[in-house]
Amino acid sequence: MASLDRELKRLLDFGHLEKPVQAHLKNVYATLSLCLLVAALGAYIHMFTDIMQAGFLSAIGALAMILLLVMTPHQPENQTKRLGFLGGFALLTGLGLGPIMDAVMIIDPSIIVTAFLGTAAIFVCFSLSALYNRDRKFLFLGGILLSGLSWLLMLGLANIFLRSPMIFQIELYAGFLIMCGFVLYDTQLIIEKRRNGDDDFIWHCVNLFIDFVNIFRRLMIILASREGDKKKRRN
Repeated sequence: MASLDRELKRLLDFGHLEKPVQAHLKNVYATLSLCLLVAALGAYIHMFTDIMQAGFLSAIGALAMILLLVMTPHQPENQTKRLGFLGGFALLTGLGLGPIMDAVMIIDPSIIVTAFLGTAAIFVCFSLSALYNRDRKFLFLGGILLSGLSWLLMLGLANIFLRSPMIFQIELYAGFLIMCGFVLYDTQLIIEKRRNGDDDFIWHCVNLFIDFVNIFRRLMIILASREGDKKKRRN
């Protein structure tokens, strides 16, 4: 037990990060955990209740929440209000995942749990890689990742008309890899922003929350597609 404690302490030793940065990261990840719980509540509401359903209005609502968050100044007296906007965004984002989760449950309900655990493992591993890295090399991924997103957007628009399964697969897997890269980039970007005096942990949480949700969504679709193909071959 003592050796396990020592290994855990060594694993979580971020002594190369300044104390204010460490405190800021604790706030970011604590807020992220709350966002994920609220998002899970949103997905539950869509799937198992008649209170709200995902649709055009929920998407507009999520956009409104994020705009309100952006427009509300980062000041101590606004912190509760901004956390409320963030919670609303997380709830409606989780609600928006409901239709995909409905479709996945028809194929195999266990895929949702597998996708969530896989996303959590990927997120933790990539976050730790960024946190341990001292030379800020992942910040140089920004241009590559944004270019990749631009190409994915063009592919997605083209595939509306082409309806090519191959293009869909390329977009799906490339998007998954790009979102994993954004975890590295956004984590180091948060560290550098805090070092430069930006302590807006609420907005920094938004970046990581979006990364997590995008990885989860794509991983869920990948696993569901594979399981669907297996069932087709069996039949």
